Amino acid sequence: MSFSQALSGLNAASSSLGTLGNNISNSQTVGFKGSSTQFADVFAGSVGLGTRVSATVQDFTEGNLESTNRNLDLAVSGEGFLRYEQQGEIVYSRNGQLNLTPDGNLVNAQGAQLMGYGLNAAGEVQVGGQPQVLNVPADEMPAGATENVGTTINLDSREIFEEGRSTTQVDGDAAEIQYHYSNNFTVYDSLGNPRNVTVYYEKADESNTWNAKVVMDGFYNDSNDFTVEFNNNGTLEEIIGDNVEDGVPQISFASATLGGDPDDLDFSLDLSGSTQFGNDSTTSALTQDGYTSGALVGITIENDGTIMMNYANEQSRPAGQVALAYFRNPEGLQPNGDNGWTATNASGQELMGAPGTGMFGSIESGVVEMSNVDMAKQLVDMIVSQRAYQANSQTIKTQDEILQTAINLR
Repeated sequence: MSFSQALSGLNAASSSLGTLGNNISNSQTVGFKGSSTQFADVFAGSVGLGTRVSATVQDFTEGNLESTNRNLDLAVSGEGFLRYEQQGEIVYSRNGQLNLTPDGNLVNAQGAQLMGYGLNAAGEVQVGGQPQVLNVPADEMPAGATENVGTTINLDSREIFEEGRSTTQVDGDAAEIQYHYSNNFTVYDSLGNPRNVTVYYEKADESNTWNAKVVMDGFYNDSNDFTVEFNNNGTLEEIIGDNVEDGVPQISFASATLGGDPDDLDFSLDLSGSTQFGNDSTTSALTQDGYTSGALVGITIENDGTIMMNYANEQSRPAGQVALAYFRNPEGLQPNGDNGWTATNASGQELMGAPGTGMFGSIESGVVEMSNVDMAKQLVDMIVSQRAYQANSQTIKTQDEILQTAINLR
């Protein structure tokens, strides 16, 4: 019986050394999770029959994050697994070393396709929808006409009615415009053509009132006129005009003015925050939401997993969002090689969610999660397992010597 007991010890120590060797060999494997071997004693009644391997337990503690400065390298900082599809099978991994295929899929070195949430009809990420293979289309972004302009100005309260004005020549409803201050900005029509807009402000006879005229590419239409009134504290009180809705002038230029090909250009001009103080007239803020067309120049991935497509026209739009999977018992996942796991009954069903919400960690771009193998501990454990193997071998040797002695009895 001593032979079988020692043999079980040899087998157990050999299994432990195998696990340790696998850990050590993967100490530089991105996203690798180390394992440990657990043992159980074997009894028949009250007689000990040695030991056996009861389980090989995976360690899912987080590894160190290491910078790569490559925006397609991803790491999960916290709980969760990246979800891939490979030949119809769902695979989970902590390795986010990705490449972009010619057809726009994000894949790992084994060709598994990264999955996440797609877009709805409005082009917005549909969080909580059915996970799908993420794709980054290479299509050029079409032009978008300006719909909203925001500008914040100060008009000099020291200006005097009908004094110190400048004059500009225009086409359309007037030969010239007289003004105390003007600010200009660029808007875009439906074809992405830039249009230069200038708003001319003239101090009216009332001390806190200014008349405004809008000119586009040298063309003036008096239907876009409006009046700006300030209170005695110098802050904006009211904007008046036939084209004003909810305190915001609505500016419109017909397609004929734009050359006939584009649609009519209609946009709102928000003057919120404008003032009338005794300082030089100036523009302190200006925004507009139009843009010309642009080719795709690159992608970035945000901490919440949103994949942003960046275009040459300095615009960005989402292509989708990386989804993370969570398991109540990750130790129950079945490793299948290539830094991946598959779900089992022991792991339980996956829970899907967006990075940075609930129990899910965030996505870090430009970094990878290194193996969580502690090399020093592995080497110490290897020495212990080696000694256990030697000790069991010595037990067999001693038993053999005893048996040999018994055989030699006469």
